[in-house]
Amino acid sequence: MTEIVEEKLKLLPDKPGVYLMKDAQGRIIYVGKAVVLKNRVRQYFQSGKNHTPKVRAMVSHIADFEIIMTHSEVEALILECNLIKKHRPRYNISLKDDKSYPYVKVTVQEPFPRVVITRRVLRDGARYFGPYTNATAVHESLKLLRRLFPLRTCRHLQERPCLEYHIKRCLAPCAGKVEKKEYDAMIRSVLLFLEGRTGDVERELRYRMEAAAKAFHFELAARLRDQLLAVRKIAEKQNIITGSGDQDAVGMARSEVGVVVQVFFIRAGKMVGREHFLLQGSDQESDEDILTAFLQQYYHRAAFIPREILLPAELPPDARGLLEDWLFEKKKARVQLLCPQRGTKHDIVAMAEGNAAKYLSDEAARIRQADERTRGAVAELGRYLGLDKPPERMECFDISHIQGSETVASMVVFEGGLPKKSDYRRFKIRSTEGKPDDFLSMREVTTRRYVGLPENELPDLIVIDGGKGQLSSALEIIRQAAGHKKVPVVGLAKQFEWIFTEGDPDPVILPRHSQALYLIQRIRDEAHRFAITYHRKLRGKRNLVSVLDHIVGIGPKRRQSLWTHFGTMNKIKAASVEELAAAPGMNLPAAEAVYQFFQARREFQGKEEKKS
Repeated sequence: MTEIVEEKLKLLPDKPGVYLMKDAQGRIIYVGKAVVLKNRVRQYFQSGKNHTPKVRAMVSHIADFEIIMTHSEVEALILECNLIKKHRPRYNISLKDDKSYPYVKVTVQEPFPRVVITRRVLRDGARYFGPYTNATAVHESLKLLRRLFPLRTCRHLQERPCLEYHIKRCLAPCAGKVEKKEYDAMIRSVLLFLEGRTGDVERELRYRMEAAAKAFHFELAARLRDQLLAVRKIAEKQNIITGSGDQDAVGMARSEVGVVVQVFFIRAGKMVGREHFLLQGSDQESDEDILTAFLQQYYHRAAFIPREILLPAELPPDARGLLEDWLFEKKKARVQLLCPQRGTKHDIVAMAEGNAAKYLSDEAARIRQADERTRGAVAELGRYLGLDKPPERMECFDISHIQGSETVASMVVFEGGLPKKSDYRRFKIRSTEGKPDDFLSMREVTTRRYVGLPENELPDLIVIDGGKGQLSSALEIIRQAAGHKKVPVVGLAKQFEWIFTEGDPDPVILPRHSQALYLIQRIRDEAHRFAITYHRKLRGKRNLVSVLDHIVGIGPKRRQSLWTHFGTMNKIKAASVEELAAAPGMNLPAAEAVYQFFQARREFQGKEEKKS
């Protein structure tokens, strides 16, 4: 315990609030709430024999902490949710990748609302539904909605109907083809449908259809009839679970893979959907703590909160009461957290738990298959090449250029059969500028990589993309100049993925459908992709400089400044005089020169197009 922590512990107040634990670098590693900050925070620094291994590990990293006092425990709970979402501390239980979950958004604040998919929830007056974990399913749901209801899809109202109107996928509010009253009625049906209330949607559509028929609006009545039939077909596929009411049924499962929570959404007595959520940092936590953390984080950002939430385990009375008070503040209506022991509700929770367990077993099988494709492929490749051990770390080199110009080399790294992009490197080759010489380029890149590199930092296998010639060039440097005698080095022929080894004129030909061959192909393709990307970037810079060379008043520094400031040629061409002058090192005369240069080019190109 540091002196800072000891001093702060003496000053802790007897009030509710939130505490933030920090490590020596000032990073927030844990966020918690407390009814009495003084008692709760001090518990961490007392005898650790009753602490879990996770808590002991966390306490060993605490170098400082910070507190925020609140007026109530509910306020502390809300603040804790916000801070966990913002900082994503290492030792908190957290929904995996929760920032990227998609929502369905209905822009009810607009005169003619749209239905779109978004990953950000804003306080803009729109209605949000979600979050959903399966982005593909969300896109399919949106396609279904647009087949059922002819919704506006354009971001801004156009001046005349587009193709969507002519193929009967939009009512064309832009051209006044539909009254706002009729469009609003359709949006009400959309909202009911997204809420899972298909029965209410049917009643709404039937009423509007009959009213349109009585008013002799037969085209509208026919369109409403088609929508009604489509909604009925969907409703037939929904399972009737309970008599009535809105509920969320929560199931949880644990395995060596991790912890997953499955949520069944029951609206008006019918199950309308389900989602699963993976939880991080929950291996050593109790079921009650995991459920509490999940309920906090999920309903903190859920678009809809039902009257009843069915749980697989009973929460402590204090935690349950606090969560119910918090949910009441969010929903403005009473919310019950129930742990049913028998009957239909218990069966629903058991079904959710069964689905969660099934997901974990499928995930375990997927991990095993992925392991076969990665580490299994690594071991197989080691056997085919006759290596003493599987090549855990492999480094592959590739050269890229166009007739010797802008020659570059890439080095990609695979560990355990997977790319390790943080270790990738790229090289701008200096020794062959203006002349295509792959052998000399390979000598340069291997010199820069391996000469002076300690033996303990060498990879288990070096792959040279290019066959016998490039392999000989690399070996000349690695064995003689660098002095590394033991590291295996192989060359990969471009056409058939034949592997040439040192001192053997015959190639190693991997079986056509072997995992080892697929692994080598992935490494080769990644090295080529990384090299060609860097080559294109340098070529783009060179082309930009060649154009700007023709502008009076633009020297090397201003060329570089324009490139750094705007990033692309198109942005420089489209910039105004004021925007060009705002670039570092530029002034108004130089900006006007650049602007007039591109303006003149545009006028010339326009005249040439007219002539042709």
